[in-house]
Amino acid sequence: MSFSKFGFLGLGLIGGSIARAIKKNHPDSFIIAYALHKETVDKAHDEGIVDKPVYEIGADFSECDIIFLCAPVEINNENIEKLVPFLNENTLLTDIGSVKTGIHDKVKELGLEKQFIGGHPMAGTERIGFGNSKASLFENAYYILTKTDNTDEKKLKYYYDLVKEIGAIPLVIPYMQHDYITAAISHVPHVVSASLVNLVHDNDSEDQLMKLIAAGGFKDITRISSSSPVMWQQICTTNSFNISDLLSKYIDSLIDIKLAIDEHDSNKIFNFFNSAKEYRESFIETSSGPIMQAFTIHVDIADKPGNLARVATLLSDNEINIKNIGIVHNREYERGTLRIELHDQNGKDAALKILNENGYPIRNS
Repeated sequence: MSFSKFGFLGLGLIGGSIARAIKKNHPDSFIIAYALHKETVDKAHDEGIVDKPVYEIGADFSECDIIFLCAPVEINNENIEKLVPFLNENTLLTDIGSVKTGIHDKVKELGLEKQFIGGHPMAGTERIGFGNSKASLFENAYYILTKTDNTDEKKLKYYYDLVKEIGAIPLVIPYMQHDYITAAISHVPHVVSASLVNLVHDNDSEDQLMKLIAAGGFKDITRISSSSPVMWQQICTTNSFNISDLLSKYIDSLIDIKLAIDEHDSNKIFNFFNSAKEYRESFIETSSGPIMQAFTIHVDIADKPGNLARVATLLSDNEINIKNIGIVHNREYERGTLRIELHDQNGKDAALKILNENGYPIRNS
């Protein structure tokens, strides 16, 4: 058994990136894709990623070795029902959703447990849509696989190997455990991030000084608030029990530290920040995880005209693709500091080498 014919229902950021990665690693593969908007699959076809664009869910998918359900969580369940009349019993069915319980329940209801394996590539960006997809999106990111009670182990092995081929790190865990984990490390942080942004919005002055001054740390910890509101609406309604449970624990911890601040309890305040610091520094930095790792470099430069352009030109001349570049506007860095973001670890390593060779002081990133 091997995968050579791939089907996609939905072709946004994640689906598009998986398709690109497959085409990059298997140029001879055949990809069939359907998307809600005809323009999306037509664009993918024009770029040579999709071999056969289709405009409805039908018999075209019956010969696929594996079909990726890449629509929003609730739409995936609808699409499975549309697929059933055309689904070959040898086809592996998978999804990319960050909530697994609902789709596992649906698959069980439809008697498809033997040919379903849940999938969750834990990578992404704030930007959405096929136009922002890229084959390197999953580099060193965990890709969670969730079995059913009747999952075909041979299919699991081929799927596992495919995940490694596109640069991700496969990890097989029970789907209910997956939903609790992602609630803690992805879903609740998105809720918290949005609440912090709304806190500033609701308490800013008429001249919006908070918004003007907000930079550095605040922008970093609220970056994920730029994600799709529709997607997060659906995640919160489909993983509500776990998110609510963990939010209650988080609220309790906030009340606890608030009381310590009110009472000027120095030891408790110190322990609060110190335990977080120690645990955060123990994280494995080589994986992007559910909140995408930023491949960033901070470079000290003299505050003189043209210095930013010189650094950008130096990297460009050495064929290093910069994702983003800008001045850090806060007092965390006392000198002029450039924040350079690269697309992946290889780009970061190459940029560090070039900058070091040209005498630019690098801060810990």
